[in-house]
Amino acid sequence: MKAETNINELEAKKQREIMERLKIRLSRKSEELGRPLTYNSVCFGCQMNAKDSEKLEGILETIGYVKTDSEEADFLIMNTCTVRENANLRVYGRLGQLKKYKKKNTDMMIALCGCMMQESLVVEKIKQSYRHVDIIFGTHNVFKLAELIEKKLDSEGMVIDIWDGTTEIVEDLPSDRKYNFKCGVNIMFGCNNFCSYCIVPYVRGRERSRKPEDIISEIKSLVADGVSEVMLLGQNVNSYGRNLEKPITFAELLERVEQIDGLMRIRFMTSHPKDLSDELIAVMAKSSKICKHLHLPMQSGSTKVLSDMNRRYTKEEYLTLVDKIRKAVPDISLTTDIIVGFPTETEADFEETLDVVRRVRFDSAFTFIYSKRTGTPAASMEAAATEKEVKARFDRLLNEVQDIAKETCKRFEGSIMEVLVEGLDEQDESLLTGRLSNNLLVHFPGEKELVGSFQNVKLVESKGFYYMGEIS
Repeated sequence: MKAETNINELEAKKQREIMERLKIRLSRKSEELGRPLTYNSVCFGCQMNAKDSEKLEGILETIGYVKTDSEEADFLIMNTCTVRENANLRVYGRLGQLKKYKKKNTDMMIALCGCMMQESLVVEKIKQSYRHVDIIFGTHNVFKLAELIEKKLDSEGMVIDIWDGTTEIVEDLPSDRKYNFKCGVNIMFGCNNFCSYCIVPYVRGRERSRKPEDIISEIKSLVADGVSEVMLLGQNVNSYGRNLEKPITFAELLERVEQIDGLMRIRFMTSHPKDLSDELIAVMAKSSKICKHLHLPMQSGSTKVLSDMNRRYTKEEYLTLVDKIRKAVPDISLTTDIIVGFPTETEADFEETLDVVRRVRFDSAFTFIYSKRTGTPAASMEAAATEKEVKARFDRLLNEVQDIAKETCKRFEGSIMEVLVEGLDEQDESLLTGRLSNNLLVHFPGEKELVGSFQNVKLVESKGFYYMGEIS
């Protein structure tokens, strides 16, 4: 472990040296052009991707690029997602549009990274059909962006650097945070679960946990820089720490994070139901900082389908777990993910899903129609329902989820609750937008100077998935 640590420290040092060289080099280019060099960053997918994009943007800003919303930037980077086919199609569509910008600005560089790039068929398609792409890398070597840019500047043709996997976790590199008062913190990378429908383990690799002392050190630095809320991130945070030289449970990590002075709120995702321990529930129940929200992906309410999905829990076990959580944390907000139209799902299986939705009464649910991902076991399963039947089920589920959410979210109407003010309302700038501990949004009148602060807000009227309120 010590040798691995030294390798990672040397890698970080190497990348910082490359950044310094590029900073000088790009400064000269900027002087030649008589303007700053710009970059545009596009991120698809989950919170893990969002956190990776903060690191990528931090590197770009360190070497001298200035952020712009225009796609006619000098450097454009897309951090891709491949969980559903639609995400891939959006990337291809965007690449087609970018070709005209590359013709106008021959010095423009286009980089692609993220989960989609871990698929060999995707990389081959880009090599053949989108020759205007300059740099391709995947999920395991985000920290190498500066090195890949330098390589591209020194060579002709496309630079491709895809790793099948890694044990490296390179710390202490730049990151450009979206918010100055809240931040995601990676606690682990990869996934060992191999749900039969999911491509993530193949593109994110095996589970690798960061050392607790590195996580604590990062959070302390963030708090010293004004952060009051952190979200601990992992594909399955409940299995954190198992592969460390000195194993530690996720519950134990949470207890250590809670002790950090100045930190007000702790969130985490995602939790796999099979690994959510009684120890974790007990820590959540007694905590004053862990938010009263738990995202607990169900995926299906049918034990048969759950088995086909390789989820490793039953309908009854999921419901028992929900009862345990609600008994320990009565005011908790539960949200979930549900897939409709998994290949082996029958109408009877779908009714089991509706039954769980009605019994649990989630505050909200992310609902998806099954998307076939080549290379996963589910991709070879024969469909038990037609597309029309699946679409009808999806609509029924969506209506059920929305109706229940409107009722459950209304239970806080009239109460006064603490809100972290996150920004101006995008629809009405006379209003502020904040988030409750239970993750619900609240819109209320206020001055923009309050952004980043905690305010007590009266929840005047429930609008289903959000509240209208007023500062109390």
